[in-house]
Amino acid sequence: MEKIEHTTVRTNGINMHIASIGTGPVVLFLHGFPELWYSWRHQLLSLSSLGYRCIAPDLRGFGDTDAPPSPASYSALHIVGDLIGLLDHLGVDQVFLIGHDWGAVIAWWFCLFRPDRVKALVNMSVAFTPRNPKRKPVDGLRALFGDDYYICRFQEPGEIEKEFAGYDTASIMKKFLTGRNPEPPCLPKEQGFRAWKTPETLPPWLLEEDVNYFASKFSKTGFVGGLNYYRALNLTWELTGPWTGLQIKVPVKFIVGDLDITYHIPGVKDYIHNGGFKRDVPFLQEVVVIEDGGHFINQEKPDEISRHVYDFIKKF
Repeated sequence: MEKIEHTTVRTNGINMHIASIGTGPVVLFLHGFPELWYSWRHQLLSLSSLGYRCIAPDLRGFGDTDAPPSPASYSALHIVGDLIGLLDHLGVDQVFLIGHDWGAVIAWWFCLFRPDRVKALVNMSVAFTPRNPKRKPVDGLRALFGDDYYICRFQEPGEIEKEFAGYDTASIMKKFLTGRNPEPPCLPKEQGFRAWKTPETLPPWLLEEDVNYFASKFSKTGFVGGLNYYRALNLTWELTGPWTGLQIKVPVKFIVGDLDITYHIPGVKDYIHNGGFKRDVPFLQEVVVIEDGGHFINQEKPDEISRHVYDFIKKF
């Protein structure tokens, strides 16, 4: 880990922290919520040893990267803009793109906006969701899961932050990272964050020092930057009308754990396996469903994920 270099780059009006290691073709890793560059620690070491230059930023709003306060600064156009600025600053023309959770959502948009900058994509957890011109995404989730669904609960600025404030940051991280219930995550107002259990012991893939690293960063920044991604969902929908109906035109491998909450959203399995996904992502080459895999699959099964990434990108 001590070989990983940490630098700050000025891009798209913000200062962005990046972790990088290795030389060779560039692999750009995009993390999710509530995560950091650190989520990719295993893949950075593994793929750099195989001849790649691995770069994992703290995305806008996370860790040591700037966090503009307004949710209006967190549309997909902002986040992809940060990443294009980062690549331009580094003089990198094309990358292998690797995304997980929110990083996967951003990676899909990246491929829609700037396919010319992507050699191939390995995305995890969140399948492509074509823009529905008739319904805003938060409205759709509310109709599907109700007001207590976590994304709906995250919408009101300040509300969930107040609930988080009642817990130490390490226990919040443990609640998120160790969850393995594929049911829709809900936070009923009367129970709040108590509805999610804090594990008594950590799973073997997550060490106390890992939890403490995440907690040390989120203790300083709070969670508002990450929550703003959810609060900008409808804004992204409003801004991306021109891309409605566009296909993802880069080579893609998709990986999901069979216990991932995203895999159990009504209609998702059918979409992934029965032709819809391939219709919208015509260069989809592989779909991997990992048995007994949870949501944070890149941390939970690091060697397997590194192998899957390498086996795909080495073809190009």
